[in-house]
Amino acid sequence: MSSELQKVWKSEDYWAIWFSIMLLAGVITGTIHGVPRPGTWVTDPRTAFAGKVVPIVTLALGLGALLTIGIWIMREAWRRFVPGYLVVFALAVLSFVAAGQQSIRAMGLEYVLWALALGLIVANTVGTPQWLLAGAKSELFIKTGLVLLGAEILFSEILRLGAPGLIVAWGVTPTVILFMWFFGTRWLRMPSKRLTIIIAAATSVCGVSAAIATAAACRAKKQELTLVVGMTMIFTVLMMVAMPAAARLIGLDVMVGGAWLGGTIDATGAVVAAGAMLGEEAEKVAAIIKMIQNILIGVVAFCVALFWVTRVDRDPSAPRPSLMEVWYRFPKFILGFALASLVFSFVLLPTVGDVRVGEILNVSKVFRAWLFCLAFVAIGLESNFKELARQLVGGKPIILYVVGQSFNIVLTLLAAWLVFGGVLSIGAP
Repeated sequence: MSSELQKVWKSEDYWAIWFSIMLLAGVITGTIHGVPRPGTWVTDPRTAFAGKVVPIVTLALGLGALLTIGIWIMREAWRRFVPGYLVVFALAVLSFVAAGQQSIRAMGLEYVLWALALGLIVANTVGTPQWLLAGAKSELFIKTGLVLLGAEILFSEILRLGAPGLIVAWGVTPTVILFMWFFGTRWLRMPSKRLTIIIAAATSVCGVSAAIATAAACRAKKQELTLVVGMTMIFTVLMMVAMPAAARLIGLDVMVGGAWLGGTIDATGAVVAAGAMLGEEAEKVAAIIKMIQNILIGVVAFCVALFWVTRVDRDPSAPRPSLMEVWYRFPKFILGFALASLVFSFVLLPTVGDVRVGEILNVSKVFRAWLFCLAFVAIGLESNFKELARQLVGGKPIILYVVGQSFNIVLTLLAAWLVFGGVLSIGAP
């Protein structure tokens, strides 16, 4: 028990929770009023920093100090972390600037894509030096961001769509995961089961966030995660443009179209942008469906951890794994993700009301964006094209993604048409 208690202060998973609690507490109490980020621009990138240079520098130093304290308590090399972190933060700033260009923004090329690209360029040209890698704490950044994401999942929003929303988000998702798992392992016979389940989770749940949580649960290689992240973001951009056009072409009802987009497109930002192309009502439905789907991040991570301990990694000659073994494997930051959702849904919302919670989330979302941006810069810095190429031998990962996403698109459309199109009378809004 003492060793487990020590992990509360020594484990990166737990520190993702502590960091999130401190950031959210600062926002809730009003200590933190706002979080800066580069703005939009047309021809001169310097305009993205208008009145924001000092606030962004302050953010870099403040967030860096908070992270450094945690790394020091975890007894890691905090002196090596600081210079590397500052460079990673600078690359994150460039990512936000690139994504903020008006034409690029209109195309849906979000900051995470630029962050990954910048990291990959550095890693595969000049190479990432060890001192820079010391500041590239990709898992710590993304886990903290995922806990903050939990605060954005409000049960009051989920209930607005009732049973139809649950059917589209929760009925289709596990079906797609199981289909892709069996297709990848038995038909394609992919050599890496970890890569197979990460692609399945990313495709069926919510893209990058689900991929990272699942990778932690099955202890995947960083190269596998990078490959899935890259594929997911590329196809997300394509789907964000193509699917609203397809919905208009076949004359889908806005509710059906919104549910279809929300259940298939992998990134929340892309879902909202795609939904907006069909109108305000479709945008709201799409966003809520994606929010409901996001709840499954923790559920999928737990199920994957359980399956890996009891089936995939189990030695047939060894005794049956105990529940404690599952607990050891389970990514603890998912507990923070669930706790944040519960606290905001059932404590803060009834206490301070919708308006105040909305103000808090507007600030915490920017914190989350910075942490995700730092994470994808770090993932790029840690990745090597040669390793990624090995994962793509035979093209099986791409085949799995394309086939799985096609199945997801068709099944989600059918479910959305049945429950939102009035075919089945189950209390559709």
